[in-house]
Amino acid sequence: MVDLTTGFSRRQFLASTSCFGAFHAIAKFIPLPALAAELAGDSRISQGPFVDKGFASVRKVGNGLYATISDTSKGFQTTCNGGFLVGKDAAFLLEGFASPAGASFQLEALRMVSPVPVQGALDTHYHFDHSMGNSFYGANGVPLWAHAATAKRMVDAYAPLQGAEKETVLGPFEKRVKDAKYDTERAHAQSDTDAMTSIFAAANASILSLPNHPLHPAALPFSIDLGGLTAVLESYPGHSGTDIVVRVPEQNVVYTGDLLFHGLYPVCFDQQATISGWRQTLKKFAGFDKDTLFVPGHGQVCGQEGIASIREVFDDIAGQAEKMYRAGVPVEEAQHRYVVPGKFKSFPIWAWGFVIGPAIAKLYAEWKAGQA
Repeated sequence: MVDLTTGFSRRQFLASTSCFGAFHAIAKFIPLPALAAELAGDSRISQGPFVDKGFASVRKVGNGLYATISDTSKGFQTTCNGGFLVGKDAAFLLEGFASPAGASFQLEALRMVSPVPVQGALDTHYHFDHSMGNSFYGANGVPLWAHAATAKRMVDAYAPLQGAEKETVLGPFEKRVKDAKYDTERAHAQSDTDAMTSIFAAANASILSLPNHPLHPAALPFSIDLGGLTAVLESYPGHSGTDIVVRVPEQNVVYTGDLLFHGLYPVCFDQQATISGWRQTLKKFAGFDKDTLFVPGHGQVCGQEGIASIREVFDDIAGQAEKMYRAGVPVEEAQHRYVVPGKFKSFPIWAWGFVIGPAIAKLYAEWKAGQA
């Protein structure tokens, strides 16, 4: 094992602690909700986690299936959810998480369950909170699997941030806060600045470790036999253009990555995110067996009620946006005029310009293209 308490330079340490501060500022008011009452009687799910580090816990969600669930109110080490699958012959890890410490925690949890060899670790997509801990897997000889476009997207997105001047990266965001003309716009701009600060800090606290086992969409779905346990890797559009889910059809369990946010608003900023494609993916998930168990990229484990909930969120965003579009409201204004309805008041919004704003802008672009 790699000792994660050694080998860090002063610069890396400062970046890491800065990263914690930025994440904490955003996430400290977002405690992880309890497991939904709808799942209380599901025999696949253990009553409680078998290991809990605060920032993440691991519980059994099937025969040889485990979910690593993050609680960002208690730390940023993992940030996203993940998990691992354990067969008689091999195991398979899901997610690189936001830091090497997060990946280390998950491998340690796996070793509490089984000594079988690890066949690989999958980044469900390239975003920093799912991939910045890859270096731990790489240092321990675990092959890194991901969509074929993931490595390039990681380099394009995060390499320019490494060693960059903080003022250069954050300056435009801070200027938006300063230039805001009204309180709502200023609050949205500040949330975006906080989010970009966390991304910048995470990139500078990490060594980019790129996937070395690319999965080409044309070759998917792809089945993995772990010995008495078969997982199927599938690619769907929506969140990032690099999204891969892991299904265990025989047990009706799906690890969705960020194609599912449960109990919070979905992050839509990626250039290759497609709202119409994402909604079609969610419609596909809604067509899975009624007893399907979903491990989302963020939020608590859920059943079909979680799919229904996020579809309602997208319906509401689209409904409000369409009214503004038809009324001729400029997209720049429409992005700030969305009103969170009462039923979703408890759903956190990570950063307005990474969540609501781009969702509305993408919807406007789709409607405009449809009229061309």
